[in-house]
Order: sequence, then structure tokens, then C-alpha cells
Amino acid sequence: MGILGRIREGLSKTTQQIIQRFDELVAQSESPERRGRPVDPDTIDALEELLIMADVGVAATSRIVDAVKAQGDSGRSLRDAVKDEIRAIFSAVPPMPSNGAAPHVVLIVGVNGTGKTTTVGKLAQLLKASGRQPLVVAADTFRAAAVEQLEVWTRRAGVDLIRAREGADPAAVVYDAIASGKAKGRDPILVDTAGRLHTKVNLMNELEKIRRVAAREVSGAPHEVLLVLDATVGQNGLAQAREFMNVAGVNGVVLTKLDGTAKGGIAVAIACELKLPIRYVGIGESIDDLVPFSVDEYVDALFEQTW
Repeated sequence: MGILGRIREGLSKTTQQIIQRFDELVAQSESPERRGRPVDPDTIDALEELLIMADVGVAATSRIVDAVKAQGDSGRSLRDAVKDEIRAIFSAVPPMPSNGAAPHVVLIVGVNGTGKTTTVGKLAQLLKASGRQPLVVAADTFRAAAVEQLEVWTRRAGVDLIRAREGADPAAVVYDAIASGKAKGRDPILVDTAGRLHTKVNLMNELEKIRRVAAREVSGAPHEVLLVLDATVGQNGLAQAREFMNVAGVNGVVLTKLDGTAKGGIAVAIACELKLPIRYVGIGESIDDLVPFSVDEYVDALFEQTW
């Protein structure tokens, strides 16, 4: 199954919740008596309710609804108007910067319970399958179970893991891992950090120390700071993201558990309100269930009937 099929499958709960009602709204707006006329207020209200229900968020919903209203009697379909505006929201997100330095250092951050450690293993598998040679770093030295879990995932992926004794300085582990990665030609270096709340000052200071060490060893590092967000928590994830952007320099998102929610519109809210690129989405529990995010495939999967 290709990426489009995988994303469709992952969004099935969201699609099942909204597609029938959305198709009804499209049919109403395209009925003979309505064709060529502005979208009526009842349809606008129903569309607004539908988008909020899918967790698209207030800001993005307002923007989409305003775009639909503004089209007047242009003849463009409601479906096209909604999809085009969502694509425009994503297109306003700045692309991930790249300075070409090697090895490429990626910090994976987030709160406990988002699927952060399993995401690291899945990302290692995905990158290896694309022909790269990732090195995984177990920088969560406070939770022994996290290292053991990461060992299982890296063994499945067939990639190297750098770990240290329990309680070791995470920044020192990252320093050793970068040196090892350089010596062995491993690239990228994926750093699994301890799950933390933004209110835990000591853990945030630790993360800043890791960033300083990485920057000293590789130009521009960390090149990516990916925040792992659980799609099932909906709008609460936006609050988490804002804080991590402020204190950890987050510049990308991995959206996990997309298959477990009927509110998959959260990706639109992230793009609209945070201007962060969504790099990958998790659509299941197996090692192959992390896929690169595609705007077109996401939008088509969300609003196109396929059965």
C-alpha cells in the first residue's frame, strides 16, 4: 500500500465521522436551485460545525469559512473551496531549513505518553529503508524502561544504538554518540530525549545543554527538533507545542496515533496556528506505521469519499 493508502487508512475514523455530512453539504450547494449562487448561511453554519468537530480548530475554521463565503457565485464547488483553502494554510508554513551539515542531528522531544520512544524506532526504520544509516541515541538516562524499549525497536529496525548507564549525563551521551556517528559514517543521528513537561525547569535546562553540545560538535545542530504530539489529545496538543517551541526550539512535528482519533483535523490547526511543518504521521503500532506527511494526500484522504 502506498503512502496515500496508508494516510487514508490512518484517517479512516476522522473520515467516517465527517464525510457523509460533508458530502451532503456539497450536494446541497451544487443542487440545481443553488448552482451559481453564493453558499447559503445554513450550509456555512453546518460546515463550521463540521470542521470544529474534526478538531480543525477555531482559527483555521474561521479562515476556511471566510474563504467559502468570499467565493460568492464563482461557480467553484464547496469541496474545492475547502480543500484549496486547507492547502493554502499548509503552504504558508515555512519549510524545514537545511544547511547540509553532516551528520544531521535530530532531537525528538515531547511529554510522556505521546509515543515518543516508539516513534524514534519507527523513524530509524523509515530512514534505513530509504537508504540512510541512522544512529539512535538513548538520551533518556533516567527511565530504564525507555532504554530497554528503544533497544527492542532498534533491534527490529537493524540500526545501532548508543546508550549509557542509568543516571548518566544525557548531554555526555549525545557527545559520545556524535563522535561515534562521525567515526562510523552514521547519518542522521536520532536523539531520544526524556519525556518532560515544559514546567519542569531542570529537564528543560538539560535539553538546552544537549542542544549546546550538539551545536558545538556539528555546525547548525540540532538541525531538527521534532515534537511528538498525540493526535488523540486534540487542541491540548497545541498548548504543549507552543511551550516546547518557546523553550526547546521545536521546528517540526511528528503526529502520532492518527489512526486512533476521529479528530484528525488537528494537523490543519497545527499548520494554521503554529506554522510548524508536520514531518511524519503515525498510523498504527507496527514498525512500518510511520509515514512522511503529504499535504495533498492528507487533504484528499480527509475530504474524498473512497467507498
